[in-house]
Amino acid sequence: MTIEEMIRRKREFGYSCQDIATLSAVPVSTVQKVLSSTTTSPHYRTLTLLSIAFEDIAKHNNSIKAAIAAQEAARAKYLDPQPDAKCAYITNQEETGCSAVHERYPYGVSGTSALKSTACGDKTIADYYALPDEQRAELIDGVIYDMSAPTYIHQIIGGEIYRQLKNYISANNGSCIPLISPADVQLDCDDKTMVQPDVFVFCDRKKIIKKRGIGAPDLVIEILSESNWFHDVVRKFEKYRNAGVREYWIVMPDTLQVCVYFFEKSADSIKYTFEDSIPVNIWDGKCSIDFKAVYDSFSFLLE
Repeated sequence: MTIEEMIRRKREFGYSCQDIATLSAVPVSTVQKVLSSTTTSPHYRTLTLLSIAFEDIAKHNNSIKAAIAAQEAARAKYLDPQPDAKCAYITNQEETGCSAVHERYPYGVSGTSALKSTACGDKTIADYYALPDEQRAELIDGVIYDMSAPTYIHQIIGGEIYRQLKNYISANNGSCIPLISPADVQLDCDDKTMVQPDVFVFCDRKKIIKKRGIGAPDLVIEILSESNWFHDVVRKFEKYRNAGVREYWIVMPDTLQVCVYFFEKSADSIKYTFEDSIPVNIWDGKCSIDFKAVYDSFSFLLE
């Protein structure tokens, strides 16, 4: 949903910014800035949460009270007796602060689900390595998350981005190491978090050992799919930023867009399309990823 559509609906039905903030879990000050067009480039995460809120309102015949009531009912349903489900739910609600998203997409219903565990956030890297070899998962703050098998489009995009990064580094005799999933990254240097970014770059070779990377990569690129959008846009976004990742790209094949965050310079994103050549900020823009070539690599699957 576009910002213009949100503004139109807000005016048409007389919603207050506080009501929308309550439903979306976006701070009311941010809602005011976005819906008054004061902010010209809102975060992708903010737009996602606002779009979901307005879609929920539409589902309830444009009644914001009914949408909030449904949200509260969903919360009551999924905070119920089952210890494992409750544990995963509460852990991650506290982790991100985006309670409305969790209420709307409870684990096991939509998005990336949490594997059952006996206690909140009690899992370690030892538990992660004890998983069956065929089990694709990530460990974040002691909670293990299922990862569904990637689509062919997802894999082709990741492979093409990796190829262009590798070609640039090789052509310039660079020392940075590009990698592609599945490859483990012990992000926080503790025993509670192990992630598998889709494509990433380490420029400090001391952070790489035979079995995994230890610490924050310089560049991380995640490719969204229906099952992992919340995982990458909210949960892992915060982990990457807090761990010291310098640059984070969110690639959205469904909308042919890319959001680029260069945390060293700004908390805001720059938005690109698959028509653009996107500069890599950690190398001062000397390397660019040609997203026309990325699109051409998988476009045959759209025919």
